[in-house]
Amino acid sequence: MTERRLVIGLGSPDRGDDAVGTVVARRVEAAGLPGVTVVVHEDPTALIDLWSDTDMTVVVDAVRSGGPAGGMLLVEAGSGAAPLADQAWARTGRGGTHAFGLAAAVELGRALGRLPARLVVVGVEGAGFEHGAPLSDAVAGAVDPVVDAVLALVARDEAVVTGVPR
Repeated sequence: MTERRLVIGLGSPDRGDDAVGTVVARRVEAAGLPGVTVVVHEDPTALIDLWSDTDMTVVVDAVRSGGPAGGMLLVEAGSGAAPLADQAWARTGRGGTHAFGLAAAVELGRALGRLPARLVVVGVEGAGFEHGAPLSDAVAGAVDPVVDAVLALVARDEAVVTGVPR
């Protein structure tokens, strides 16, 4: 039986560093790994339907965690992983459906039993999210290492990744 692997580039292509997920996804797609499906998507509400029939999914998205711009975070969030930190689901619910983000999709997927066995969230620390802006220099400089990390994850899918040095 063939393992179903998916890479999702999440973000808006015309909002500065928010585009990094889509840029990385297109580069991963160009690598042409057999058995790996790549999609780009702007709306986190569709994630559960996208990943629910996969064995392994990697989601790449811009984040704001307070780290240096271009820094990379990897979080194991699949069905066997611990819930995301700091009650992500409850925090995003305060803003209604407009605040439904990646963390909310992960926790809703967990509650519904629709997470893949392995789900890795790859966050890239963004610096600017202005409409019409390009990637910042720091995030543009991080694209190659992030592409390499995603390719390694979907090509090997072996070790549990809990962090990558910046």
